[in-house]
Amino acid sequence: MRNEATTATRAAQHRAAASLPAEDGQDEARSARGFIATLPDAAIGHSWSLAPYSFVGGNAPDTVHPGLWRQAKLNGRHGLFEVAAGIHQVRGFDLSVITFVAGERGVIVIDPLTSAEPAAAALALYRQHVGDRPVTAIIYTHCHVDHYGGVRGVLPTDGELPPIYAPEGFLRHAVSENVLCGNVMGRRATYMYGALLPIDVQGHVDCGLGKAVSRGAVALVPPTVSIARTGERHVIDGVEVVFQLTPDTEAPAEMNFYFPAQRALCIAENCTCHLHNLYTPRGAPVRDARNWSRYIDEALALWGADAEVIFASHHWPRWGREDIVRFLIQQRDLYKLIHDQTLRLANHGLTATEIAEELTLPPSLAAEWHTRGLYGTLNHNAKAVYHRYLGAFDGNPAHLHPLPPVEAGPRYVAAMGGADAVLAEGRRAYAAGDYRWVAELVNHLVFAEPGNTDARRLQADALEQLGYQAESGPWRDFYLTGAMELRHPRPPADAPRQGALGQLRALPGDQLLEALAVRVDAHRAPDLRFVMAFADTGEQFAVELSNGVLHHRPSAAEPDVTLTRATLVALIGGEPVTAPPEGDRAGLDQLLGVLDRFDFWFNIIEP
Repeated sequence: MRNEATTATRAAQHRAAASLPAEDGQDEARSARGFIATLPDAAIGHSWSLAPYSFVGGNAPDTVHPGLWRQAKLNGRHGLFEVAAGIHQVRGFDLSVITFVAGERGVIVIDPLTSAEPAAAALALYRQHVGDRPVTAIIYTHCHVDHYGGVRGVLPTDGELPPIYAPEGFLRHAVSENVLCGNVMGRRATYMYGALLPIDVQGHVDCGLGKAVSRGAVALVPPTVSIARTGERHVIDGVEVVFQLTPDTEAPAEMNFYFPAQRALCIAENCTCHLHNLYTPRGAPVRDARNWSRYIDEALALWGADAEVIFASHHWPRWGREDIVRFLIQQRDLYKLIHDQTLRLANHGLTATEIAEELTLPPSLAAEWHTRGLYGTLNHNAKAVYHRYLGAFDGNPAHLHPLPPVEAGPRYVAAMGGADAVLAEGRRAYAAGDYRWVAELVNHLVFAEPGNTDARRLQADALEQLGYQAESGPWRDFYLTGAMELRHPRPPADAPRQGALGQLRALPGDQLLEALAVRVDAHRAPDLRFVMAFADTGEQFAVELSNGVLHHRPSAAEPDVTLTRATLVALIGGEPVTAPPEGDRAGLDQLLGVLDRFDFWFNIIEP
């Protein structure tokens, strides 16, 4: 059973509303400008629909932060929009935005969404209202799955595939972020994006970055052209494009680019209509705030005087040089300020947690909507900067080797006088509206006694109120998903349900074997060596297990076993094999026998 907002939460929402920037209506106008057409409720089969979000409108309810509610209304606008002559976007068909640039022979597609079905629907809408153009090129702005996963929806089903442009290092980082840690990131993403929550005023409302993540077919088709340097120019289907590499910003491999003829700047995901994440709660390498700011400044120097429109891979564009320059300056200063002020306070000896509580934006930045923590938060971003430079350890020797939660929990509970005493203090704090303390305190009891119904209920109630008060979409969804899983524990599965293996099938053999290495159970692995050949790519590798570690290197020796990449992925996932391996399978079978199968539904909020 879910609760309404408490008196304390209603008071917090009232204070939040009073602290928001003045509403000038400009974002409303920007998000509506250039509208051409859409699909009813943006409904696309089982993959996507905005119909469940029809409740978003009017004033914010007590169970949703008023800043997030405003963003939810803006992100609910959907359809085909003209950005500039020859440039169109489809927004509201996924978490991300797909852009179409008309060329001489066809259309260039920028960032084909997360899954194929919404990407195909967006392309069909473009063709219906702008022109039935073939896809002549694809550009991936960066290596996050919501910017390439839907590529199969825009690729031709027959004939030669169009060139695919991406920043240097795209494939390596796409594998690292979405494959090597794909299971744990995918599970944590169910919390971050509210995938399991009901869609209503007490559940998922918006991600801040967009409405939600689509649920269609995801694929990884490797790029064919790597952009290696800033200033690189390409004429793509008759359209001149000037590229700017921005590594180690919002993604480890990312790029902005400029269309001189249209005076249009694609800023990728480096500048969006909110404060972004330096550390994403789903998990990823901490991002470099100093680099992020530096590359925004470089884009400003390169094109700020000429650009007449700026658009990104999320949210709505901005038009006019004055607005563009102001936006870029404020976004540049936002990330540099977080970087510099975090390190200033760290050099005074403050820890990451202390800095996160103290850091605030100056009034000039706090007065802007696009600097607010609707997705990333100032709190987490300060901690991210600290961790990037100084690591997770705060210097206190008491924190060098802390007990894990399942061992610490019972000790804390005993020290506080037992479960009843913990519950009594938790209920007192809850009644006082001190929900952060309830969450910290009662977490120990949940880990000490995961079957304690009263503890689970109290912890869920506190997390729920914290979720209602959160301005950040991901923070809201984390809190509310935790509350849901405490109230409704997932029954144990007969067998682990693995995360999607689809992206593995498109990897070159070298990257596929690299992904395989993280599945080896070192304590069960024998020493072995064999030569594996991939029949579909012509690649051949010497594969070695040594001291529980999987190595591979190119080899010209006679292969022991030959198979396709699809066959290897099927064997990894325990799926049916249509083309069995040929040759001596002994080494391959030994390797397969020591691979872990990851359970997607591992616990997060309890042991």
